[in-house]
Amino acid sequence: MSRRRLPIVWAVLGATVLAQIAYPLTEGAARAHLTVLTVLLGYLLSVGHALLTRGPRVAAALVAVTTGGGLTVEALGVATGVPFGGYDYSGDLGPMLLGVPLIIPLAWTWMAWPAWLAALRLARGAPARIGLAGLGLATWDVFLDPQMVSAGYWSWHEPTPALPGVPGIPVGNYLGWLVVALAMMALLSLTGGPATPAGDADLPMYGLYLWTYASSVLAHAVFFDLPASAAWGALAMAPVALTLAVTLARARRSAPA
Repeated sequence: MSRRRLPIVWAVLGATVLAQIAYPLTEGAARAHLTVLTVLLGYLLSVGHALLTRGPRVAAALVAVTTGGGLTVEALGVATGVPFGGYDYSGDLGPMLLGVPLIIPLAWTWMAWPAWLAALRLARGAPARIGLAGLGLATWDVFLDPQMVSAGYWSWHEPTPALPGVPGIPVGNYLGWLVVALAMMALLSLTGGPATPAGDADLPMYGLYLWTYASSVLAHAVFFDLPASAAWGALAMAPVALTLAVTLARARRSAPA
């Protein structure tokens, strides 16, 4: 990526962060609209970064695997209950296709890309990277689902057994996420996922992943009155998020002045 394009990516990241900061300050229809805007910004950020840093082939693979795959698995889930358990969307998140709001597949892409790049930075070899990236994406859902269920955007038919303190979401949903996330990362690796980090050009995506982790812990604990999901999410995402933070900090300290 040319250095003159990097500020564009940082600017979109900044807009995404601002939209997320505004989320707790809204309610009702305004909050739903802001949720849609945030996902759109996040999608633009991840796909745009993939395009600018790795080219159209990788960006197309990312969209095909995570956006197309996200729609496929969500439609299957709504229709059959596999692999997340039986659930339905409320319709508050805008137009739907096959029972799925159109922004939902975009959300898979939004977080799949930074999870993949984090694994690329932390692990060597395709199997380790696929496993770490799948874990990095799937554990985000420990924050996502409690927040969205609390907001009334979707609900499960049979929400038990659930994590202690996190009612409304069956434990099997998180296992389903892990299976799907691992499959997506395996396909991304086979169809065009990059094999090497892109240096400073990947910093915005690392920032997105670490911001998602830290801000989700804070938001759930302080603003959403969801202390249990704050704790569970903090534990679940920690293996990838904290390892990434430590790795980046060490690299910064060892960099020549």
